[in-house]
Amino acid sequence: MKPNLGISAKNLKAVNEVLNHVLADGNIIYIKLRKFHWNLAGDNFMELHLLFEDQYDAIADAVDEVAERISTLGGTAIGTTKEFAEYSQLKENPGKLPGNQEMLKELVGDHETIVKALRENLDLCEEKYGDAGTADFLNGLMQKHEKMAWKLRKYFKEA
Repeated sequence: MKPNLGISAKNLKAVNEVLNHVLADGNIIYIKLRKFHWNLAGDNFMELHLLFEDQYDAIADAVDEVAERISTLGGTAIGTTKEFAEYSQLKENPGKLPGNQEMLKELVGDHETIVKALRENLDLCEEKYGDAGTADFLNGLMQKHEKMAWKLRKYFKEA
């Protein structure tokens, strides 16, 4: 049975497409956090090890919520690494292992990229597609990524 939520089928399809991109970004940063967590060394090892673990746990919960939001709206969540790579705006660096500071910089950049996309998408969902519920959902997700970026950014001295 198709959902009857006061949003046209065309708009639900568009919102679900937006959400699949959000899902892909979440999965790519999750994988990156796991890789970095496993391969940390040197200064701040344990502190960063635990911080990365906290972030990938939070993102794992968030991507599950995104996939469930897609299902709630009658869509189908993507679910393969190939689809995640195709849908995500984040870039991976296979075969390369940056140092701790480079890991932090890359993760900050990824969180900030996600925040900017979420900000644009929440406006799009509410204003163009008439889906205030998804806009509110994306707003909460955006705030989580802002906080994660802030925690990572604090490892750098202010200029």
